Amino acid sequence: MDVFSDPANLQAYLDGFLMILKLTGASTLLALVLGLLLAACRVSPVPVLRAFGAGWVHLFRNTPLTLIILFCYFGLFSAVGVEFSDDLKINNYWLAVTGLSVYTAAFICEAIRSGINTVPVGQAEAARALGLSFGQNLRLIILPQALRSVVAPLGSIVIALTKNATIAGVIGVTEASSVMKDLINARGDQTVMIFVVFALTFVVLLVPVGYGFSALANRLMVRR
Repeated sequence: MDVFSDPANLQAYLDGFLMILKLTGASTLLALVLGLLLAACRVSPVPVLRAFGAGWVHLFRNTPLTLIILFCYFGLFSAVGVEFSDDLKINNYWLAVTGLSVYTAAFICEAIRSGINTVPVGQAEAARALGLSFGQNLRLIILPQALRSVVAPLGSIVIALTKNATIAGVIGVTEASSVMKDLINARGDQTVMIFVVFALTFVVLLVPVGYGFSALANRLMVRR
C-alpha cells in the first residue's frame, strides 16, 4: 500500500474515480432523456420515427464503444470542428460524455420499450377512446407504468455505463483506468496491489448501486 502513501498518487487515484463519477452522472442523465425519446420513436405510429429509432438502436448497440468515443474525438472534434470548450480537458470530457450517452441511450431505449410492451394493450386503446393523443397516452398512461417495470434493467445499464466510462481514457480523459496504468508504469513492483485497490474501489462503488436499484424495483413493483 506504500504506493498510495505518496500524496500525489493518492490524489491521482481520487481524481480518477471522481472523473468516473462525473462521466457517469452526466452521461446517465443525457442517455436517459435520449433513450426516452428513442423509445417514443420506436412505438410511434409514424413509420419514419419508428425507422429512425430502430436505426439508432441497431447502429449504436452493435458498434464497439471504443470506436464511438474515437469518432467523437477524431470525427466530431478534429474533422468537423465540434468544440464544447477552449479548454482541451473540458472539451475531451464532453466529447466522452457525448459518445457514452449516444451509446447507452440505445440500451435504455430497448429497456423502456420492453417495459412499454408489458402494459396491457387495452389501456392504450381505452385512452385513445377517451380522445387522448399519442403523446398524452404515452406520457400519462403508458410510461408511468412502463418505467416501474424497468427499474432493475436500468440499474444494470447504469452499472455498465460506470465501467464503460473507463474507455474515455483513449481520448485523453484522466479517469481511473488511465491513472491505474500510470501508477503501474511508475511502480511495477506494486502491480498486483494497484490492480486490487482499483478493482475493489469499483466493487465498493457499484455494489450499493445494484442493491439500491433492486430495492427501488421491489418497492415500485406492481403486486399481481
